[in-house]
Amino acid sequence: MPEAIMLRDHGGPEALRAEKVAVPPPGPGELRLRQTAVGVNFHDCYVRSGLYRTLPLPGVPGIEAAGVVEAVGPGVTGFAPGDRVGYVTGGYGAYASHRVLPAALALRLPGWMDERLAASVLLKGLTAEMLLRQVHRVEAGQTILVHAAAGGVGRLLCQWAAHLGATVIGTAGSAAKAEAARAAGCAHVVLYREQDFVAEVKRITGGRGVDAAYDSVGKDTFDGSLDCLAPRGHLVNFGQASGPVPPFQVQRLAAKSNSLTRPIVFHYLAGRTALEAMAASLFAVLENGAVRAEPGATLPLAEAARAHHLLESRQAEAPLVLLPQEQA
Repeated sequence: MPEAIMLRDHGGPEALRAEKVAVPPPGPGELRLRQTAVGVNFHDCYVRSGLYRTLPLPGVPGIEAAGVVEAVGPGVTGFAPGDRVGYVTGGYGAYASHRVLPAALALRLPGWMDERLAASVLLKGLTAEMLLRQVHRVEAGQTILVHAAAGGVGRLLCQWAAHLGATVIGTAGSAAKAEAARAAGCAHVVLYREQDFVAEVKRITGGRGVDAAYDSVGKDTFDGSLDCLAPRGHLVNFGQASGPVPPFQVQRLAAKSNSLTRPIVFHYLAGRTALEAMAASLFAVLENGAVRAEPGATLPLAEAARAHHLLESRQAEAPLVLLPQEQA
């Protein structure tokens, strides 16, 4: 019988519990999937804890997975039973062995892409595509700052930006993470626990600052990221690992004609044309080796709580992927 990880009350990792569930046949415009790999993301932890109140309870968390089409609902074209697909969704439900999914969200996986890789790279990779090609279009000759450069999105961002010809300054919290950031294409790495990253960015850029700062940390780095910007530079705040940014006076941007964005990837993926174009862009740099991604460390689906503990305690050294029992 199909199994899902149910969240009935907000709380710690122990709030995630495996339950048997019934999965209906697909309706009009839907696919029924047998899922083979489920991605684990910090977003899932925020949903579980209650920081994000976006999943009605009880509900099945998870926003990224890959699997095989079992059945196709009425009116669906372009997919058939046996097709391998991946998806990201703001509608949740990914922590499951089987599910029904709107066909409009499904991406057919290239033959070279393993399903475990798809489940660990789609959300992070599409986020990187959004940040570098949609929100602020990075070009050769620009200099950018990437916080948490050794993190999941950070490593993809740095590799891709370096491939585009940008000079990448990354921040990292340890010597080991600094080495990972350099391996991901950072020309300069600032150890933020030991160095003032604003002063270092000014030194590296000769006082000019950066064309764009990509900040997923939030409260602790926001003011410094703004100070790092060059005239007409763009601050892209796309996360809040240290907490939400306090209320902001917009006139602060006027000093250097700066701009500020707080993008959400699902808004950029809305519509089939945008989804397919962004996925094609991601698949191209992965296939040609410009961007390298790890397939992820695996745990059984029933151990979702352990996966959250590893992620939140910073013990996960690679992306985490949950495997339904038949795949484990």
